[in-house]
Amino acid sequence: MIALVTGASSGIGRDIARSLAKHGINVIITARRRDRLIELKNELMNEYGVKVMCIAADLSKEDHAFKLYDAVKKYNIDILINNAGFGVFGKFAETDLERELQMLDVNVKAFHILFKLFLRDFKKRGCGYILNTASIAGFMPGPYFSSYYASKAYIVRMTQAVAEELRKERSGVNISMLCPGPVATEFSETARVKFRSKPSNSEKLAEHAVREMFAGKIFITDSWLTSSLRVLAKIFPDCFAAAMAGCFQSKRERF
Repeated sequence: MIALVTGASSGIGRDIARSLAKHGINVIITARRRDRLIELKNELMNEYGVKVMCIAADLSKEDHAFKLYDAVKKYNIDILINNAGFGVFGKFAETDLERELQMLDVNVKAFHILFKLFLRDFKKRGCGYILNTASIAGFMPGPYFSSYYASKAYIVRMTQAVAEELRKERSGVNISMLCPGPVATEFSETARVKFRSKPSNSEKLAEHAVREMFAGKIFITDSWLTSSLRVLAKIFPDCFAAAMAGCFQSKRERF
């Protein structure tokens, strides 16, 4: 088997690439930072003896998403880990518009392009796995992180909708979404905000996500607490969820 992992230079993407390699799966890893990719490539090849290819791509640029697909489609990818993404923290009226648009290009547009193109290929073959990295944030409004929460809601609803289409078709393609709470990665540095609660371990989360993906689970999270938040977000009115999320986010420290 061969997997494509986006956002593989750090955090969840890097650790999912490690988990897949540990299971003997060859990987194509992609991100903006080529030096990080080469470092990870050497690690995976030396540690697990798998084949690894690096492709540097900036998925905030639409043409890079299409070029990435064109570069790898000949390898008949079996697994897509649609993971690239980042957040922008702050009051919506005050956050940098250009940075937010870049975030939406990665979190929504590039996600959408790769999801659709690889899904078409997988459906033709009647098999394949797609794991979309969303967030528990995708189930509620998120004051002070509004654009990020909204982008993750797009991933959640798109994944749920496509999973239902495939279920009705009795397709052999498996769709999953990873929806954790805070995770110990470089995400907080990129968003320029500090977590107040203890984040989950990225390596453990990645291994859990890979196992659950192969088990055919649609909704994958990091803990019972995060799963409970999803249930509470359904029970309480959106205005209450927004107030609670806003209270939590407003206490975060910026740097």
